[in-house]
Order: sequence, then C-alpha cells, then structure tokens
Amino acid sequence: MVWQPGALVGISALVASEPLATWKEYLTFRALEHSAGVLPKAFVQEAFAFYERALSGTPELVPRWRRAVDATNEALGDAVGKLYVEKYFPPSEKARAQAMVQNILAAFGKRIDAVPWMSPATKAKARAKLAVLKVGVGYPDRWTDYSELVVRPSDAFGNAERAELFDLRRNVQKLGRPVDRDEWVMTPQTVNAVNLPAMNALNFPAAILQPPFFDPTRPVVMDYAATGATIGHEISHSFDDQGSLFDDRGRLQDWWTQEDMAQFQAAAAKLARQYGAYRPFPDLAVNGTLTLGENIADVAGLAAAYDAYRLSEGGKEAPAVDGLTGDQQFFLSFGQSWREKSREPALRQQVLTNGHPPAEYRADTVRNLDPWYTAFEVKPGQALYLAPADRVRIW
Repeated sequence: MVWQPGALVGISALVASEPLATWKEYLTFRALEHSAGVLPKAFVQEAFAFYERALSGTPELVPRWRRAVDATNEALGDAVGKLYVEKYFPPSEKARAQAMVQNILAAFGKRIDAVPWMSPATKAKARAKLAVLKVGVGYPDRWTDYSELVVRPSDAFGNAERAELFDLRRNVQKLGRPVDRDEWVMTPQTVNAVNLPAMNALNFPAAILQPPFFDPTRPVVMDYAATGATIGHEISHSFDDQGSLFDDRGRLQDWWTQEDMAQFQAAAAKLARQYGAYRPFPDLAVNGTLTLGENIADVAGLAAAYDAYRLSEGGKEAPAVDGLTGDQQFFLSFGQSWREKSREPALRQQVLTNGHPPAEYRADTVRNLDPWYTAFEVKPGQALYLAPADRVRIW
C-alpha cells in the first residue's frame, strides 16, 4: 500500500545515518511547527514570518477570527459543510450540475472512441472504466458523525490534537475493509475538485458549483466552459498516465499497452515543450514537465466540455448574447474562470514547486482547440496563434 517505495527507502537510510539526538531535535521542531497556529503568539508570528511573508509575500497575518474559522473548518469539515449546503446549494443546482456531468461523460466517451493512438483493446477497457466512474456532486450521501469528538471552548491546542486523532482513528478503522466509493475526501465548502484513482471516483464540491464558475443567471454555455471544463479535467485524469495504472474497480493494474503509452508520451512531450515556452518572469519559465499532467487534463477537459456544450444544444447554435456567438461565450467564460492575482513571491514559488501552471497559462489552453480559432478569427502572426500541426490533441 506504499505509493512511493523510494521515499521509505530514502527515509530509512536517513534514520540510520543521523544520530538519535539529531532526530529528536528535528522531530521536536516539526512538532512545534505543525502546531504553531494553536501555540502562544510568538510561535504564530514566527510561522507566519517564514511561510507567508518570506515565501509568499503576504504582508500581514489574517485576523484571529478568520484563523479560528479555518480551524473549525479543518476539524469539523462535514458539520460546517452541512450548514453550507443548506444555505448555498439548493437541490435545483445539484440537479443542473448532474445533468452537465452526464453530457460531459457522454462527450468524453465519444472522444475515447475517436482517439487515434489508443488500441481497440485498450479503448474497450477505457469505456468500461468510464461506465462505472462514480461522480459525486455537491456533497456526500452520508455525513461524518462527530459525536465522539470532544470540543472545549478554552482549549484550542487540545481541540486541534483531538480532531487529528479523531481523523486518524476513523481512517485506521477502514483497514481491511472494502473501499467505500461513496466516501468524499473534500468538504462541500472547498473550492476545488478531485479525481480519486483508487476509488474510480470524482468529487465536485458545492463551493466550486457557485458563481463565477456555475451561475444559473447566465447562459448555460458559459457554465460548460468554466465548471464543465473542470469536470472534463477531472474525468480525463482517469485516463492519463496516472489513471492508466488503475482499472475500473480502482485496483492497481496497468491496462494500457506499451504502444499506447509510447504514443501518449510522444503527444505529451509536445505539450510539455509548449508550456515550457511560457515565462511569467524573464528569469523563470514554466516547467512543462512538472505541470504536464495538469496541462493534459486542461486540454482534454476543455475539449470534452466544448463537445458537451454542443451536444446540449441538440445540434443547434446557442443563442447569441450581447453580440457574442455561443462559441465566443464559451471561450470567454473559460478565460474568465482563470482570472487570478498573485504576488511575485507566491507566483515564483508556484512555478518552482506546483504541478499546476499559473492561471494565465491555463487560460491559454484554448490555443489547442480548433473552434477557438474559428470563433475569434485568430490568424497567423497573432500572439497566441499556433499552427495546426503544433496544436496538441491527446483526447
């Protein structure tokens, strides 16, 4: 059950090579660092000075009340999530999101059938995996029961420690039992989404199904571009170089042929070079290899979302709005979904360490989709133009 055996081998070598006294000092430091947020003020300030101010450029510590809310959210995620859903995520929005998921699943299935680099045998396994992919929308069917967790108003440190032990014991109880594909790993109030390869499941929390990503007051085509592209992104992770390691039941089993992988890797290398040319700073470029998995998923997700939006219109053109065609609305909404501001230290840290490229370049995913060129009449010589041979089409 070890995901990276090399890490344990390396740690074992370190244990043997360093004196016990050094390990005691190191582990004492890590324990203090881990609990800094619920220790006296000097620890809070020291942790902030390094992790936030020095590494990310954050000018000041967030107010104490916000840190308290964050701590509550961390310890009682499902309890907070239940309140969040009741207030902000009506059943009508869950149903609307579920309908979009079904259209994107159908669109992705057609893309599997059409992909030229995958063998017929592997395609059959891919379709079987897609057919049983479990997609959770909004919130889990069962909420975590916190009745055994002791919370004391005057004991911030103890509350944090007991909350961690509560989660540890809850997870230990899963050992030896079948995988529960209904379980969520994200709370409903989390603005994110996730693919769970060992469960062949996806989670799309309620908080990402909110404006500006998912908005019942605007044309649905815009939701397909923002939320739909995210749904397609996570679906595609079930069928990339990582998803290929897990079968339709989430078992660790490589279901691709060597020829499939070789062709996939050739297309992926092309995309890595494309992203490696992006420079947020004159002295720093995006690492196209580090971000490759997410870039592939962005291209695949946007392509599937576009197909699903066209499918949802029943072959007709979407109504024009404010002089914009359906396709123009789609691609503009995708670009708007990646609006973001970052301080320079935080952005530099992201480029160096994060598997996701900066938001600006995720918006540039459109360069690989032919309909974007038609929608805006993008011509050779313009800044974002890519020749057809340079556009990456993995799915």
